[in-house]
Amino acid sequence: MRVLPCGDRALLVEFDSLELVLGAHARWSAAPARGVVELVPAARTVLVRIDPSETGLAAVEHWVSEHPPQPLALADGDIVTVPVAYDGDDLASVAEAWECSAEKVIALHSTIEWLCAFIGFAPGFGYLVPAPGQPALPPVPRRATSRPRVPAGSVALAAGYCGVYPRESPGGWQLIGRTSIELWRDDAERPAVITPGTRVRFEAVSS
Repeated sequence: MRVLPCGDRALLVEFDSLELVLGAHARWSAAPARGVVELVPAARTVLVRIDPSETGLAAVEHWVSEHPPQPLALADGDIVTVPVAYDGDDLASVAEAWECSAEKVIALHSTIEWLCAFIGFAPGFGYLVPAPGQPALPPVPRRATSRPRVPAGSVALAAGYCGVYPRESPGGWQLIGRTSIELWRDDAERPAVITPGTRVRFEAVSS
């Protein structure tokens, strides 16, 4: 773990793995230090934002060092269920990469429980990974050429991640299906339905 200053209102904490990021984010979110106003996880870092009127960077750095990541254990709580029509343009390509049938891809993807590790690429776009205790799925390469337009609600895979496009945008992930759920709501108090730490299950439905 390495702690770096990020301006005068934040620390950037670097880790060697996503698993450590998840463990740190879960522990710090459950009992944040006084003056910590936001925790922003990424693939290998957690940004710790503070209110300088409440605390200082030195104090928070000490708190971080005294609270290292712990193995992530999923707490009881609500799970976001995402209905998916598995008719994506790249479903056959994923099946070929996994050396199985399209039906097997659907079964594997919809059987495991997913966890939102962090948000990136676009507002509300969660990078989902298999939750602790769930089997990892084979990685899927990005498309050689990105699509200029990916419809909102598209369910996609890339590397070891799954994502659901919250709004129409360009994208290079492999599309395996689509959902009708609105995952980003501009007028909501919390616009994103899926946020870091959210547990997600995908449910196969007819198109």
